[in-house]
Amino acid sequence: MSVLFLASFMNLIDISIVNVALPGIQADTGATATQLEWVAAIYVLALAVGLLPFGRFGDVFGRRRMFMWGLTGFTVSSAACGLAPDIISLIVARAVKGIAAAMMVPQVLAIVHVIFPPQEKSRVFGLFGTISSLAVVVGPIIGGALIALDVAGLGWRPAFLINIPLGIAALIGAWVLVPALETKTEMRPDWIGSALFALAAFLLVFPLIEGRAFGWPWWSFALLAASIPMALAFMAYERKRSALGLSALMPSGLLSNPPYLRRLGLVTLFFSGIPGLFLVLAVFLQSGFGLTALQSGLVTTPFPVGVMLASLVTERFASRYLSPRIAAGAALLVIGMMGLSFVIRTTGADMNPYAFALPLLISGLGMGTAIMSLFQVTMSSVEVEDAGAGSGAMQAFQQIGAALGIAIAGQLFFSRLGEDGMQAGNDITHQFVNAATQATVYSIAVFSVLTVLVGGSIFIEGKAKT
Repeated sequence: MSVLFLASFMNLIDISIVNVALPGIQADTGATATQLEWVAAIYVLALAVGLLPFGRFGDVFGRRRMFMWGLTGFTVSSAACGLAPDIISLIVARAVKGIAAAMMVPQVLAIVHVIFPPQEKSRVFGLFGTISSLAVVVGPIIGGALIALDVAGLGWRPAFLINIPLGIAALIGAWVLVPALETKTEMRPDWIGSALFALAAFLLVFPLIEGRAFGWPWWSFALLAASIPMALAFMAYERKRSALGLSALMPSGLLSNPPYLRRLGLVTLFFSGIPGLFLVLAVFLQSGFGLTALQSGLVTTPFPVGVMLASLVTERFASRYLSPRIAAGAALLVIGMMGLSFVIRTTGADMNPYAFALPLLISGLGMGTAIMSLFQVTMSSVEVEDAGAGSGAMQAFQQIGAALGIAIAGQLFFSRLGEDGMQAGNDITHQFVNAATQATVYSIAVFSVLTVLVGGSIFIEGKAKT
């Protein structure tokens, strides 16, 4: 269990640790705003694209083998990130790292599900939730501390290099402790479905990140439009495979399940509201107001603390009040995001970092209240035989939402800030304030829509029962 969860811990830290490193990366490499967005977005996009096929590949090629391949790739690509000579090399290494994470992550819970007896599973999954929350909390702090220490003058690089000793330890542990498991030899990889899914996701995210840098040319809108028929082609192909009795990334049972598809849309929308904002906050605090990476990580700590506290409380409700918990969590996020927008908008040259604590804590409490309920209500609409594929698809769309959020929040922020605004030392704090305030608009809008949608469905269901 320790070996498996160490690998999961590394992945979760890597998602959050990169934000506090971005200003240092920009100062060292001279990266453009668009390139900084890609450093953050390419990892979650590659992870999203790979989760569905590699979850299935674990069943075909062996979960232990796929886990160790992914862990090896993750460790090696972490070294490549830490030693990257320029920004392009770093982006490529981050893409490889996301693919390696996609190989590794789905196998963790799959192996846990197989090797632990039923009476121990609830404790193991409870520990997994606790460790996941802990990783989100300590990620920015660990990253900030490593950068602040400036080990051997390496600056931001130890934030990635820290994965090398952790990865080696996990690999040795996996080799010795994780048992070989039987595979489903009758299953065959869905290569075409994997390619169609990856292309649809790429067509959606690529123009959102690159469009601003090129002045929104016609092809950026053409690519966005092309993502729709590509997604429809993916769905049609998956239905055809299912009809022929072949293994599919998304079985026809999921594609013909409107409640599940609607809730998958809610998952995507929900998870687009936060990741991009934390990228913006890191740049705002460090490049705009001169905080160190460690100070920046500490300022944002109330958010994951709120997530962890709310998760611990809502666990007691089990499967009760799922929709009200989602609506309440989204409403808290609206309040927290509006408070954060107010704090940013009223920030002067002498910034008070403590002013960020309350809105971030409220936002974290909202996230923790809603997140597990959203997962539970989404999976409640899936038949038992499709549970594995349904869970994999939900995680994949969660990461697609994160990539979309990074792209959209980045567009709102950097379009107002401008490329010159990223240069450290520029005395243009008012531009950072205006840009960050503009970026919060998307998060406020997302969680307002979710509050209305879920709250409205509760009201309609109540009227129907009456």
